[in-house]
Amino acid sequence: MFFKFWGDGSELSKELVRQIQVRSTENFNWTFIFILSVVFYVYWTEVKNKNREVIVAGFSLYGVHWLYEICNAIIGHVFGYPLWSVSNASTTFILLIGVCWELSMMFSLAGIISYKMLPDNPTKKDRFIGALSMAILFALFESFLAGTSNNSFIWVYKWWGVLPVFVTTYIPFFLASNFVPAMSKKNQMRFLAGIWGLVALLLIILIPAGVI
Repeated sequence: MFFKFWGDGSELSKELVRQIQVRSTENFNWTFIFILSVVFYVYWTEVKNKNREVIVAGFSLYGVHWLYEICNAIIGHVFGYPLWSVSNASTTFILLIGVCWELSMMFSLAGIISYKMLPDNPTKKDRFIGALSMAILFALFESFLAGTSNNSFIWVYKWWGVLPVFVTTYIPFFLASNFVPAMSKKNQMRFLAGIWGLVALLLIILIPAGVI
């Protein structure tokens, strides 16, 4: 099955989630370093070219991404299963129960990609349509991952799937990348400082506490 649109609540899905080894180095390999070098190259190229808005777009989406992943891990801790998970077999390193290294690095670049796809001098309508289009694309690709034979992505809850992912997750992601760069510099810094400060605080508290 190439696409999966909803969780199935199956014992297989639940067992795969129970087997997840967060921050285990058992599957670690050198692609970790290569992917990191690509991300550094992209960001430092934008820094060198003084593309402030592009950098803001990247960090805005990535900050929202991390906040969502933390919330998803908390849901998993409280209710037994998160809304989404990644499998041990599909990655070299799992950061939190719902996000692996490769996926997280992709999201570190997703905001940059989305922003660069906007037309020159984009209007609010352009920014919104761009965010909506990217959200549709990512939701469909996630449905493909959920349908892979190695269970790259796992949805346990039957009410969770491509539609709620599209509405509640990807639309906010790409609204952040497309609209935060249009704010004043002061408001940009407030947004980034607020979201990244919250992410850092939650990680510092919840990881040692064994919650995530």
